[in-house]
Amino acid sequence: MIRLKVNGASREFDGEPDMPLLWYLRDELQLTGTKYGCGEGLCGACTVHVNGSAARSCQLPMQSVAGKTVVTIEGLSAKSDHPVQQAWRQANVPQCGYCQSGQIMQAAAMIKQKPRPTDADIDSAMKGNICRCGTYQRIREAIKMAANKTTASSPPSSKPALGKPAGAKTTAEVKK
Repeated sequence: MIRLKVNGASREFDGEPDMPLLWYLRDELQLTGTKYGCGEGLCGACTVHVNGSAARSCQLPMQSVAGKTVVTIEGLSAKSDHPVQQAWRQANVPQCGYCQSGQIMQAAAMIKQKPRPTDADIDSAMKGNICRCGTYQRIREAIKMAANKTTASSPPSSKPALGKPAGAKTTAEVKK
């Protein structure tokens, strides 16, 4: 018996341990937002989050996700209002839409790890996600918009601006 969490719900799987996570999500749980693209882990259409990191579900056997937390596009945000999803709509990214769930999941994981990505960061993180319609410029624009929303809504840092530990006094303050 393989136990895991999918989109916050505890699940049990009693099937073949080498069955790809993608088929479990789509066929057993009816979570069809995660797409089958190439079956080789090369296109990114099947991207989900496993313990917070982007992963290609077509290449993950069920036994490898035992005890882990999986989030699909359906679980990224209950109202489809995750900053990346909002930016995707605002930048008018989708064309055919097939790759979008994988693109969004990859982008959301990247922004979580790197809240202020550069163009090089975006290119590096997204290079394994293929868009056959070629909306890469809009994808980059949406990622930047989402990163700006994410960092703007984050609480201010508790670190002092000059790198001085909180409560520490400068040399001048000590001499007084």
